[in-house]
Amino acid sequence: MNPALTALRRLPTLALALAFTTGTLAAAEATGGAEQSAENVFKWIHFAIIVIAAYWLFKKVLPPHIRRHADEISAAITKATAAKAEAERKLKEAAAKLTTLQQEVARFREQAQKDTAAELDRLRGMTKSDLEKVGLAVKAEIEAAERAARVELKVLAAKLAVDRAQSLVAKQMTPALQDAMINNFTQTLQGRPN
Repeated sequence: MNPALTALRRLPTLALALAFTTGTLAAAEATGGAEQSAENVFKWIHFAIIVIAAYWLFKKVLPPHIRRHADEISAAITKATAAKAEAERKLKEAAAKLTTLQQEVARFREQAQKDTAAELDRLRGMTKSDLEKVGLAVKAEIEAAERAARVELKVLAAKLAVDRAQSLVAKQMTPALQDAMINNFTQTLQGRPN
């Protein structure tokens, strides 16, 4: 048990003993000097009042105050312990998240590299396909241009041939030749049945 509490519990007994002793001393001194005796009695009464007030203060007033203060300290310690546990939990979570974050960053980086490589392959394939399509379109356009040029060349050749034939016919056509051609044509028409 706490020695201070034991001493506080014995305080009323001590106060009674002191009061009894004071009374005894007062009676003993009554024979020696009434003035000094009354002064001593008042000193002992004053001392007894102070002791009783101290006892009352230590027994009635201070323990609830000390208990309340101890409860406040205990509550603060409990809160601090809970806050410390929460902080440690958050620290562990943050450390775990940091570890997983580094792993996620590495995974994202790896995935981005794979996606980039896949996109490059896709773009290369599309470019190759587009180049093939453009090549085929250019080839078809060239062939169409060649055909158009041949047709135009044939038309030009035919026109030149007709122009040349007209100029030759015009040079060789005489009025006598014209009459002979007309007569020949009419005779072929007459020989035909209707």
